[in-house]
Amino acid sequence: MKIGILGSGNVGSALASRLTAVGHEVVTADTSTGPERTAAQAAQADVVVLAVPFAAVESLDTRVRAALAGKVVVDATNPLAPDFMSLTVGHTVSGGERVAAALPGARVVKAFNTVFAGHLGQDGAGRFLPVAGDDETAKQAVLDLGAQLGFDAVDAGPLANARYTEPAVELLIQLAYGRGLGDGIAFTLTRA
Repeated sequence: MKIGILGSGNVGSALASRLTAVGHEVVTADTSTGPERTAAQAAQADVVVLAVPFAAVESLDTRVRAALAGKVVVDATNPLAPDFMSLTVGHTVSGGERVAAALPGARVVKAFNTVFAGHLGQDGAGRFLPVAGDDETAKQAVLDLGAQLGFDAVDAGPLANARYTEPAVELLIQLAYGRGLGDGIAFTLTRA
């Protein structure tokens, strides 16, 4: 599968490395390098991963937004405050829902946002990966990608359920950095 990744920071580069390692053709585009190039790259991918800061999504160039219409768009962002120690949205709307509103026509699926970048760059080792979205076909494609990367990818329901996954990430951040447990921590899902 051809996968485009918008953003080349910690999350984008880690996912690019792992997706390439499992056999996908990956093209990384930095949204600051020029909207024409970024839009062209996004338009050619089967799946596009948003690995940019949450605040950058609403300011994406109109050509990039247009190129994402009809595409499976994986929202790996989190609506974090500048100090990473709180969320900027929640309760009545999620960052995932805001991303979908900013990208009309895109088939937005929330995933990979609950895993620290260090874990994204290696085998998922059965770590829990909730995947939420309203388009069942798009969600299944992302569930399959998560499983290929070794994660315990679980259908977490509709995109509105990102309202629950995003605060879970903030809990991880608080534990990792606020309580000193380090960024090697992750969620697992135990089944009885």
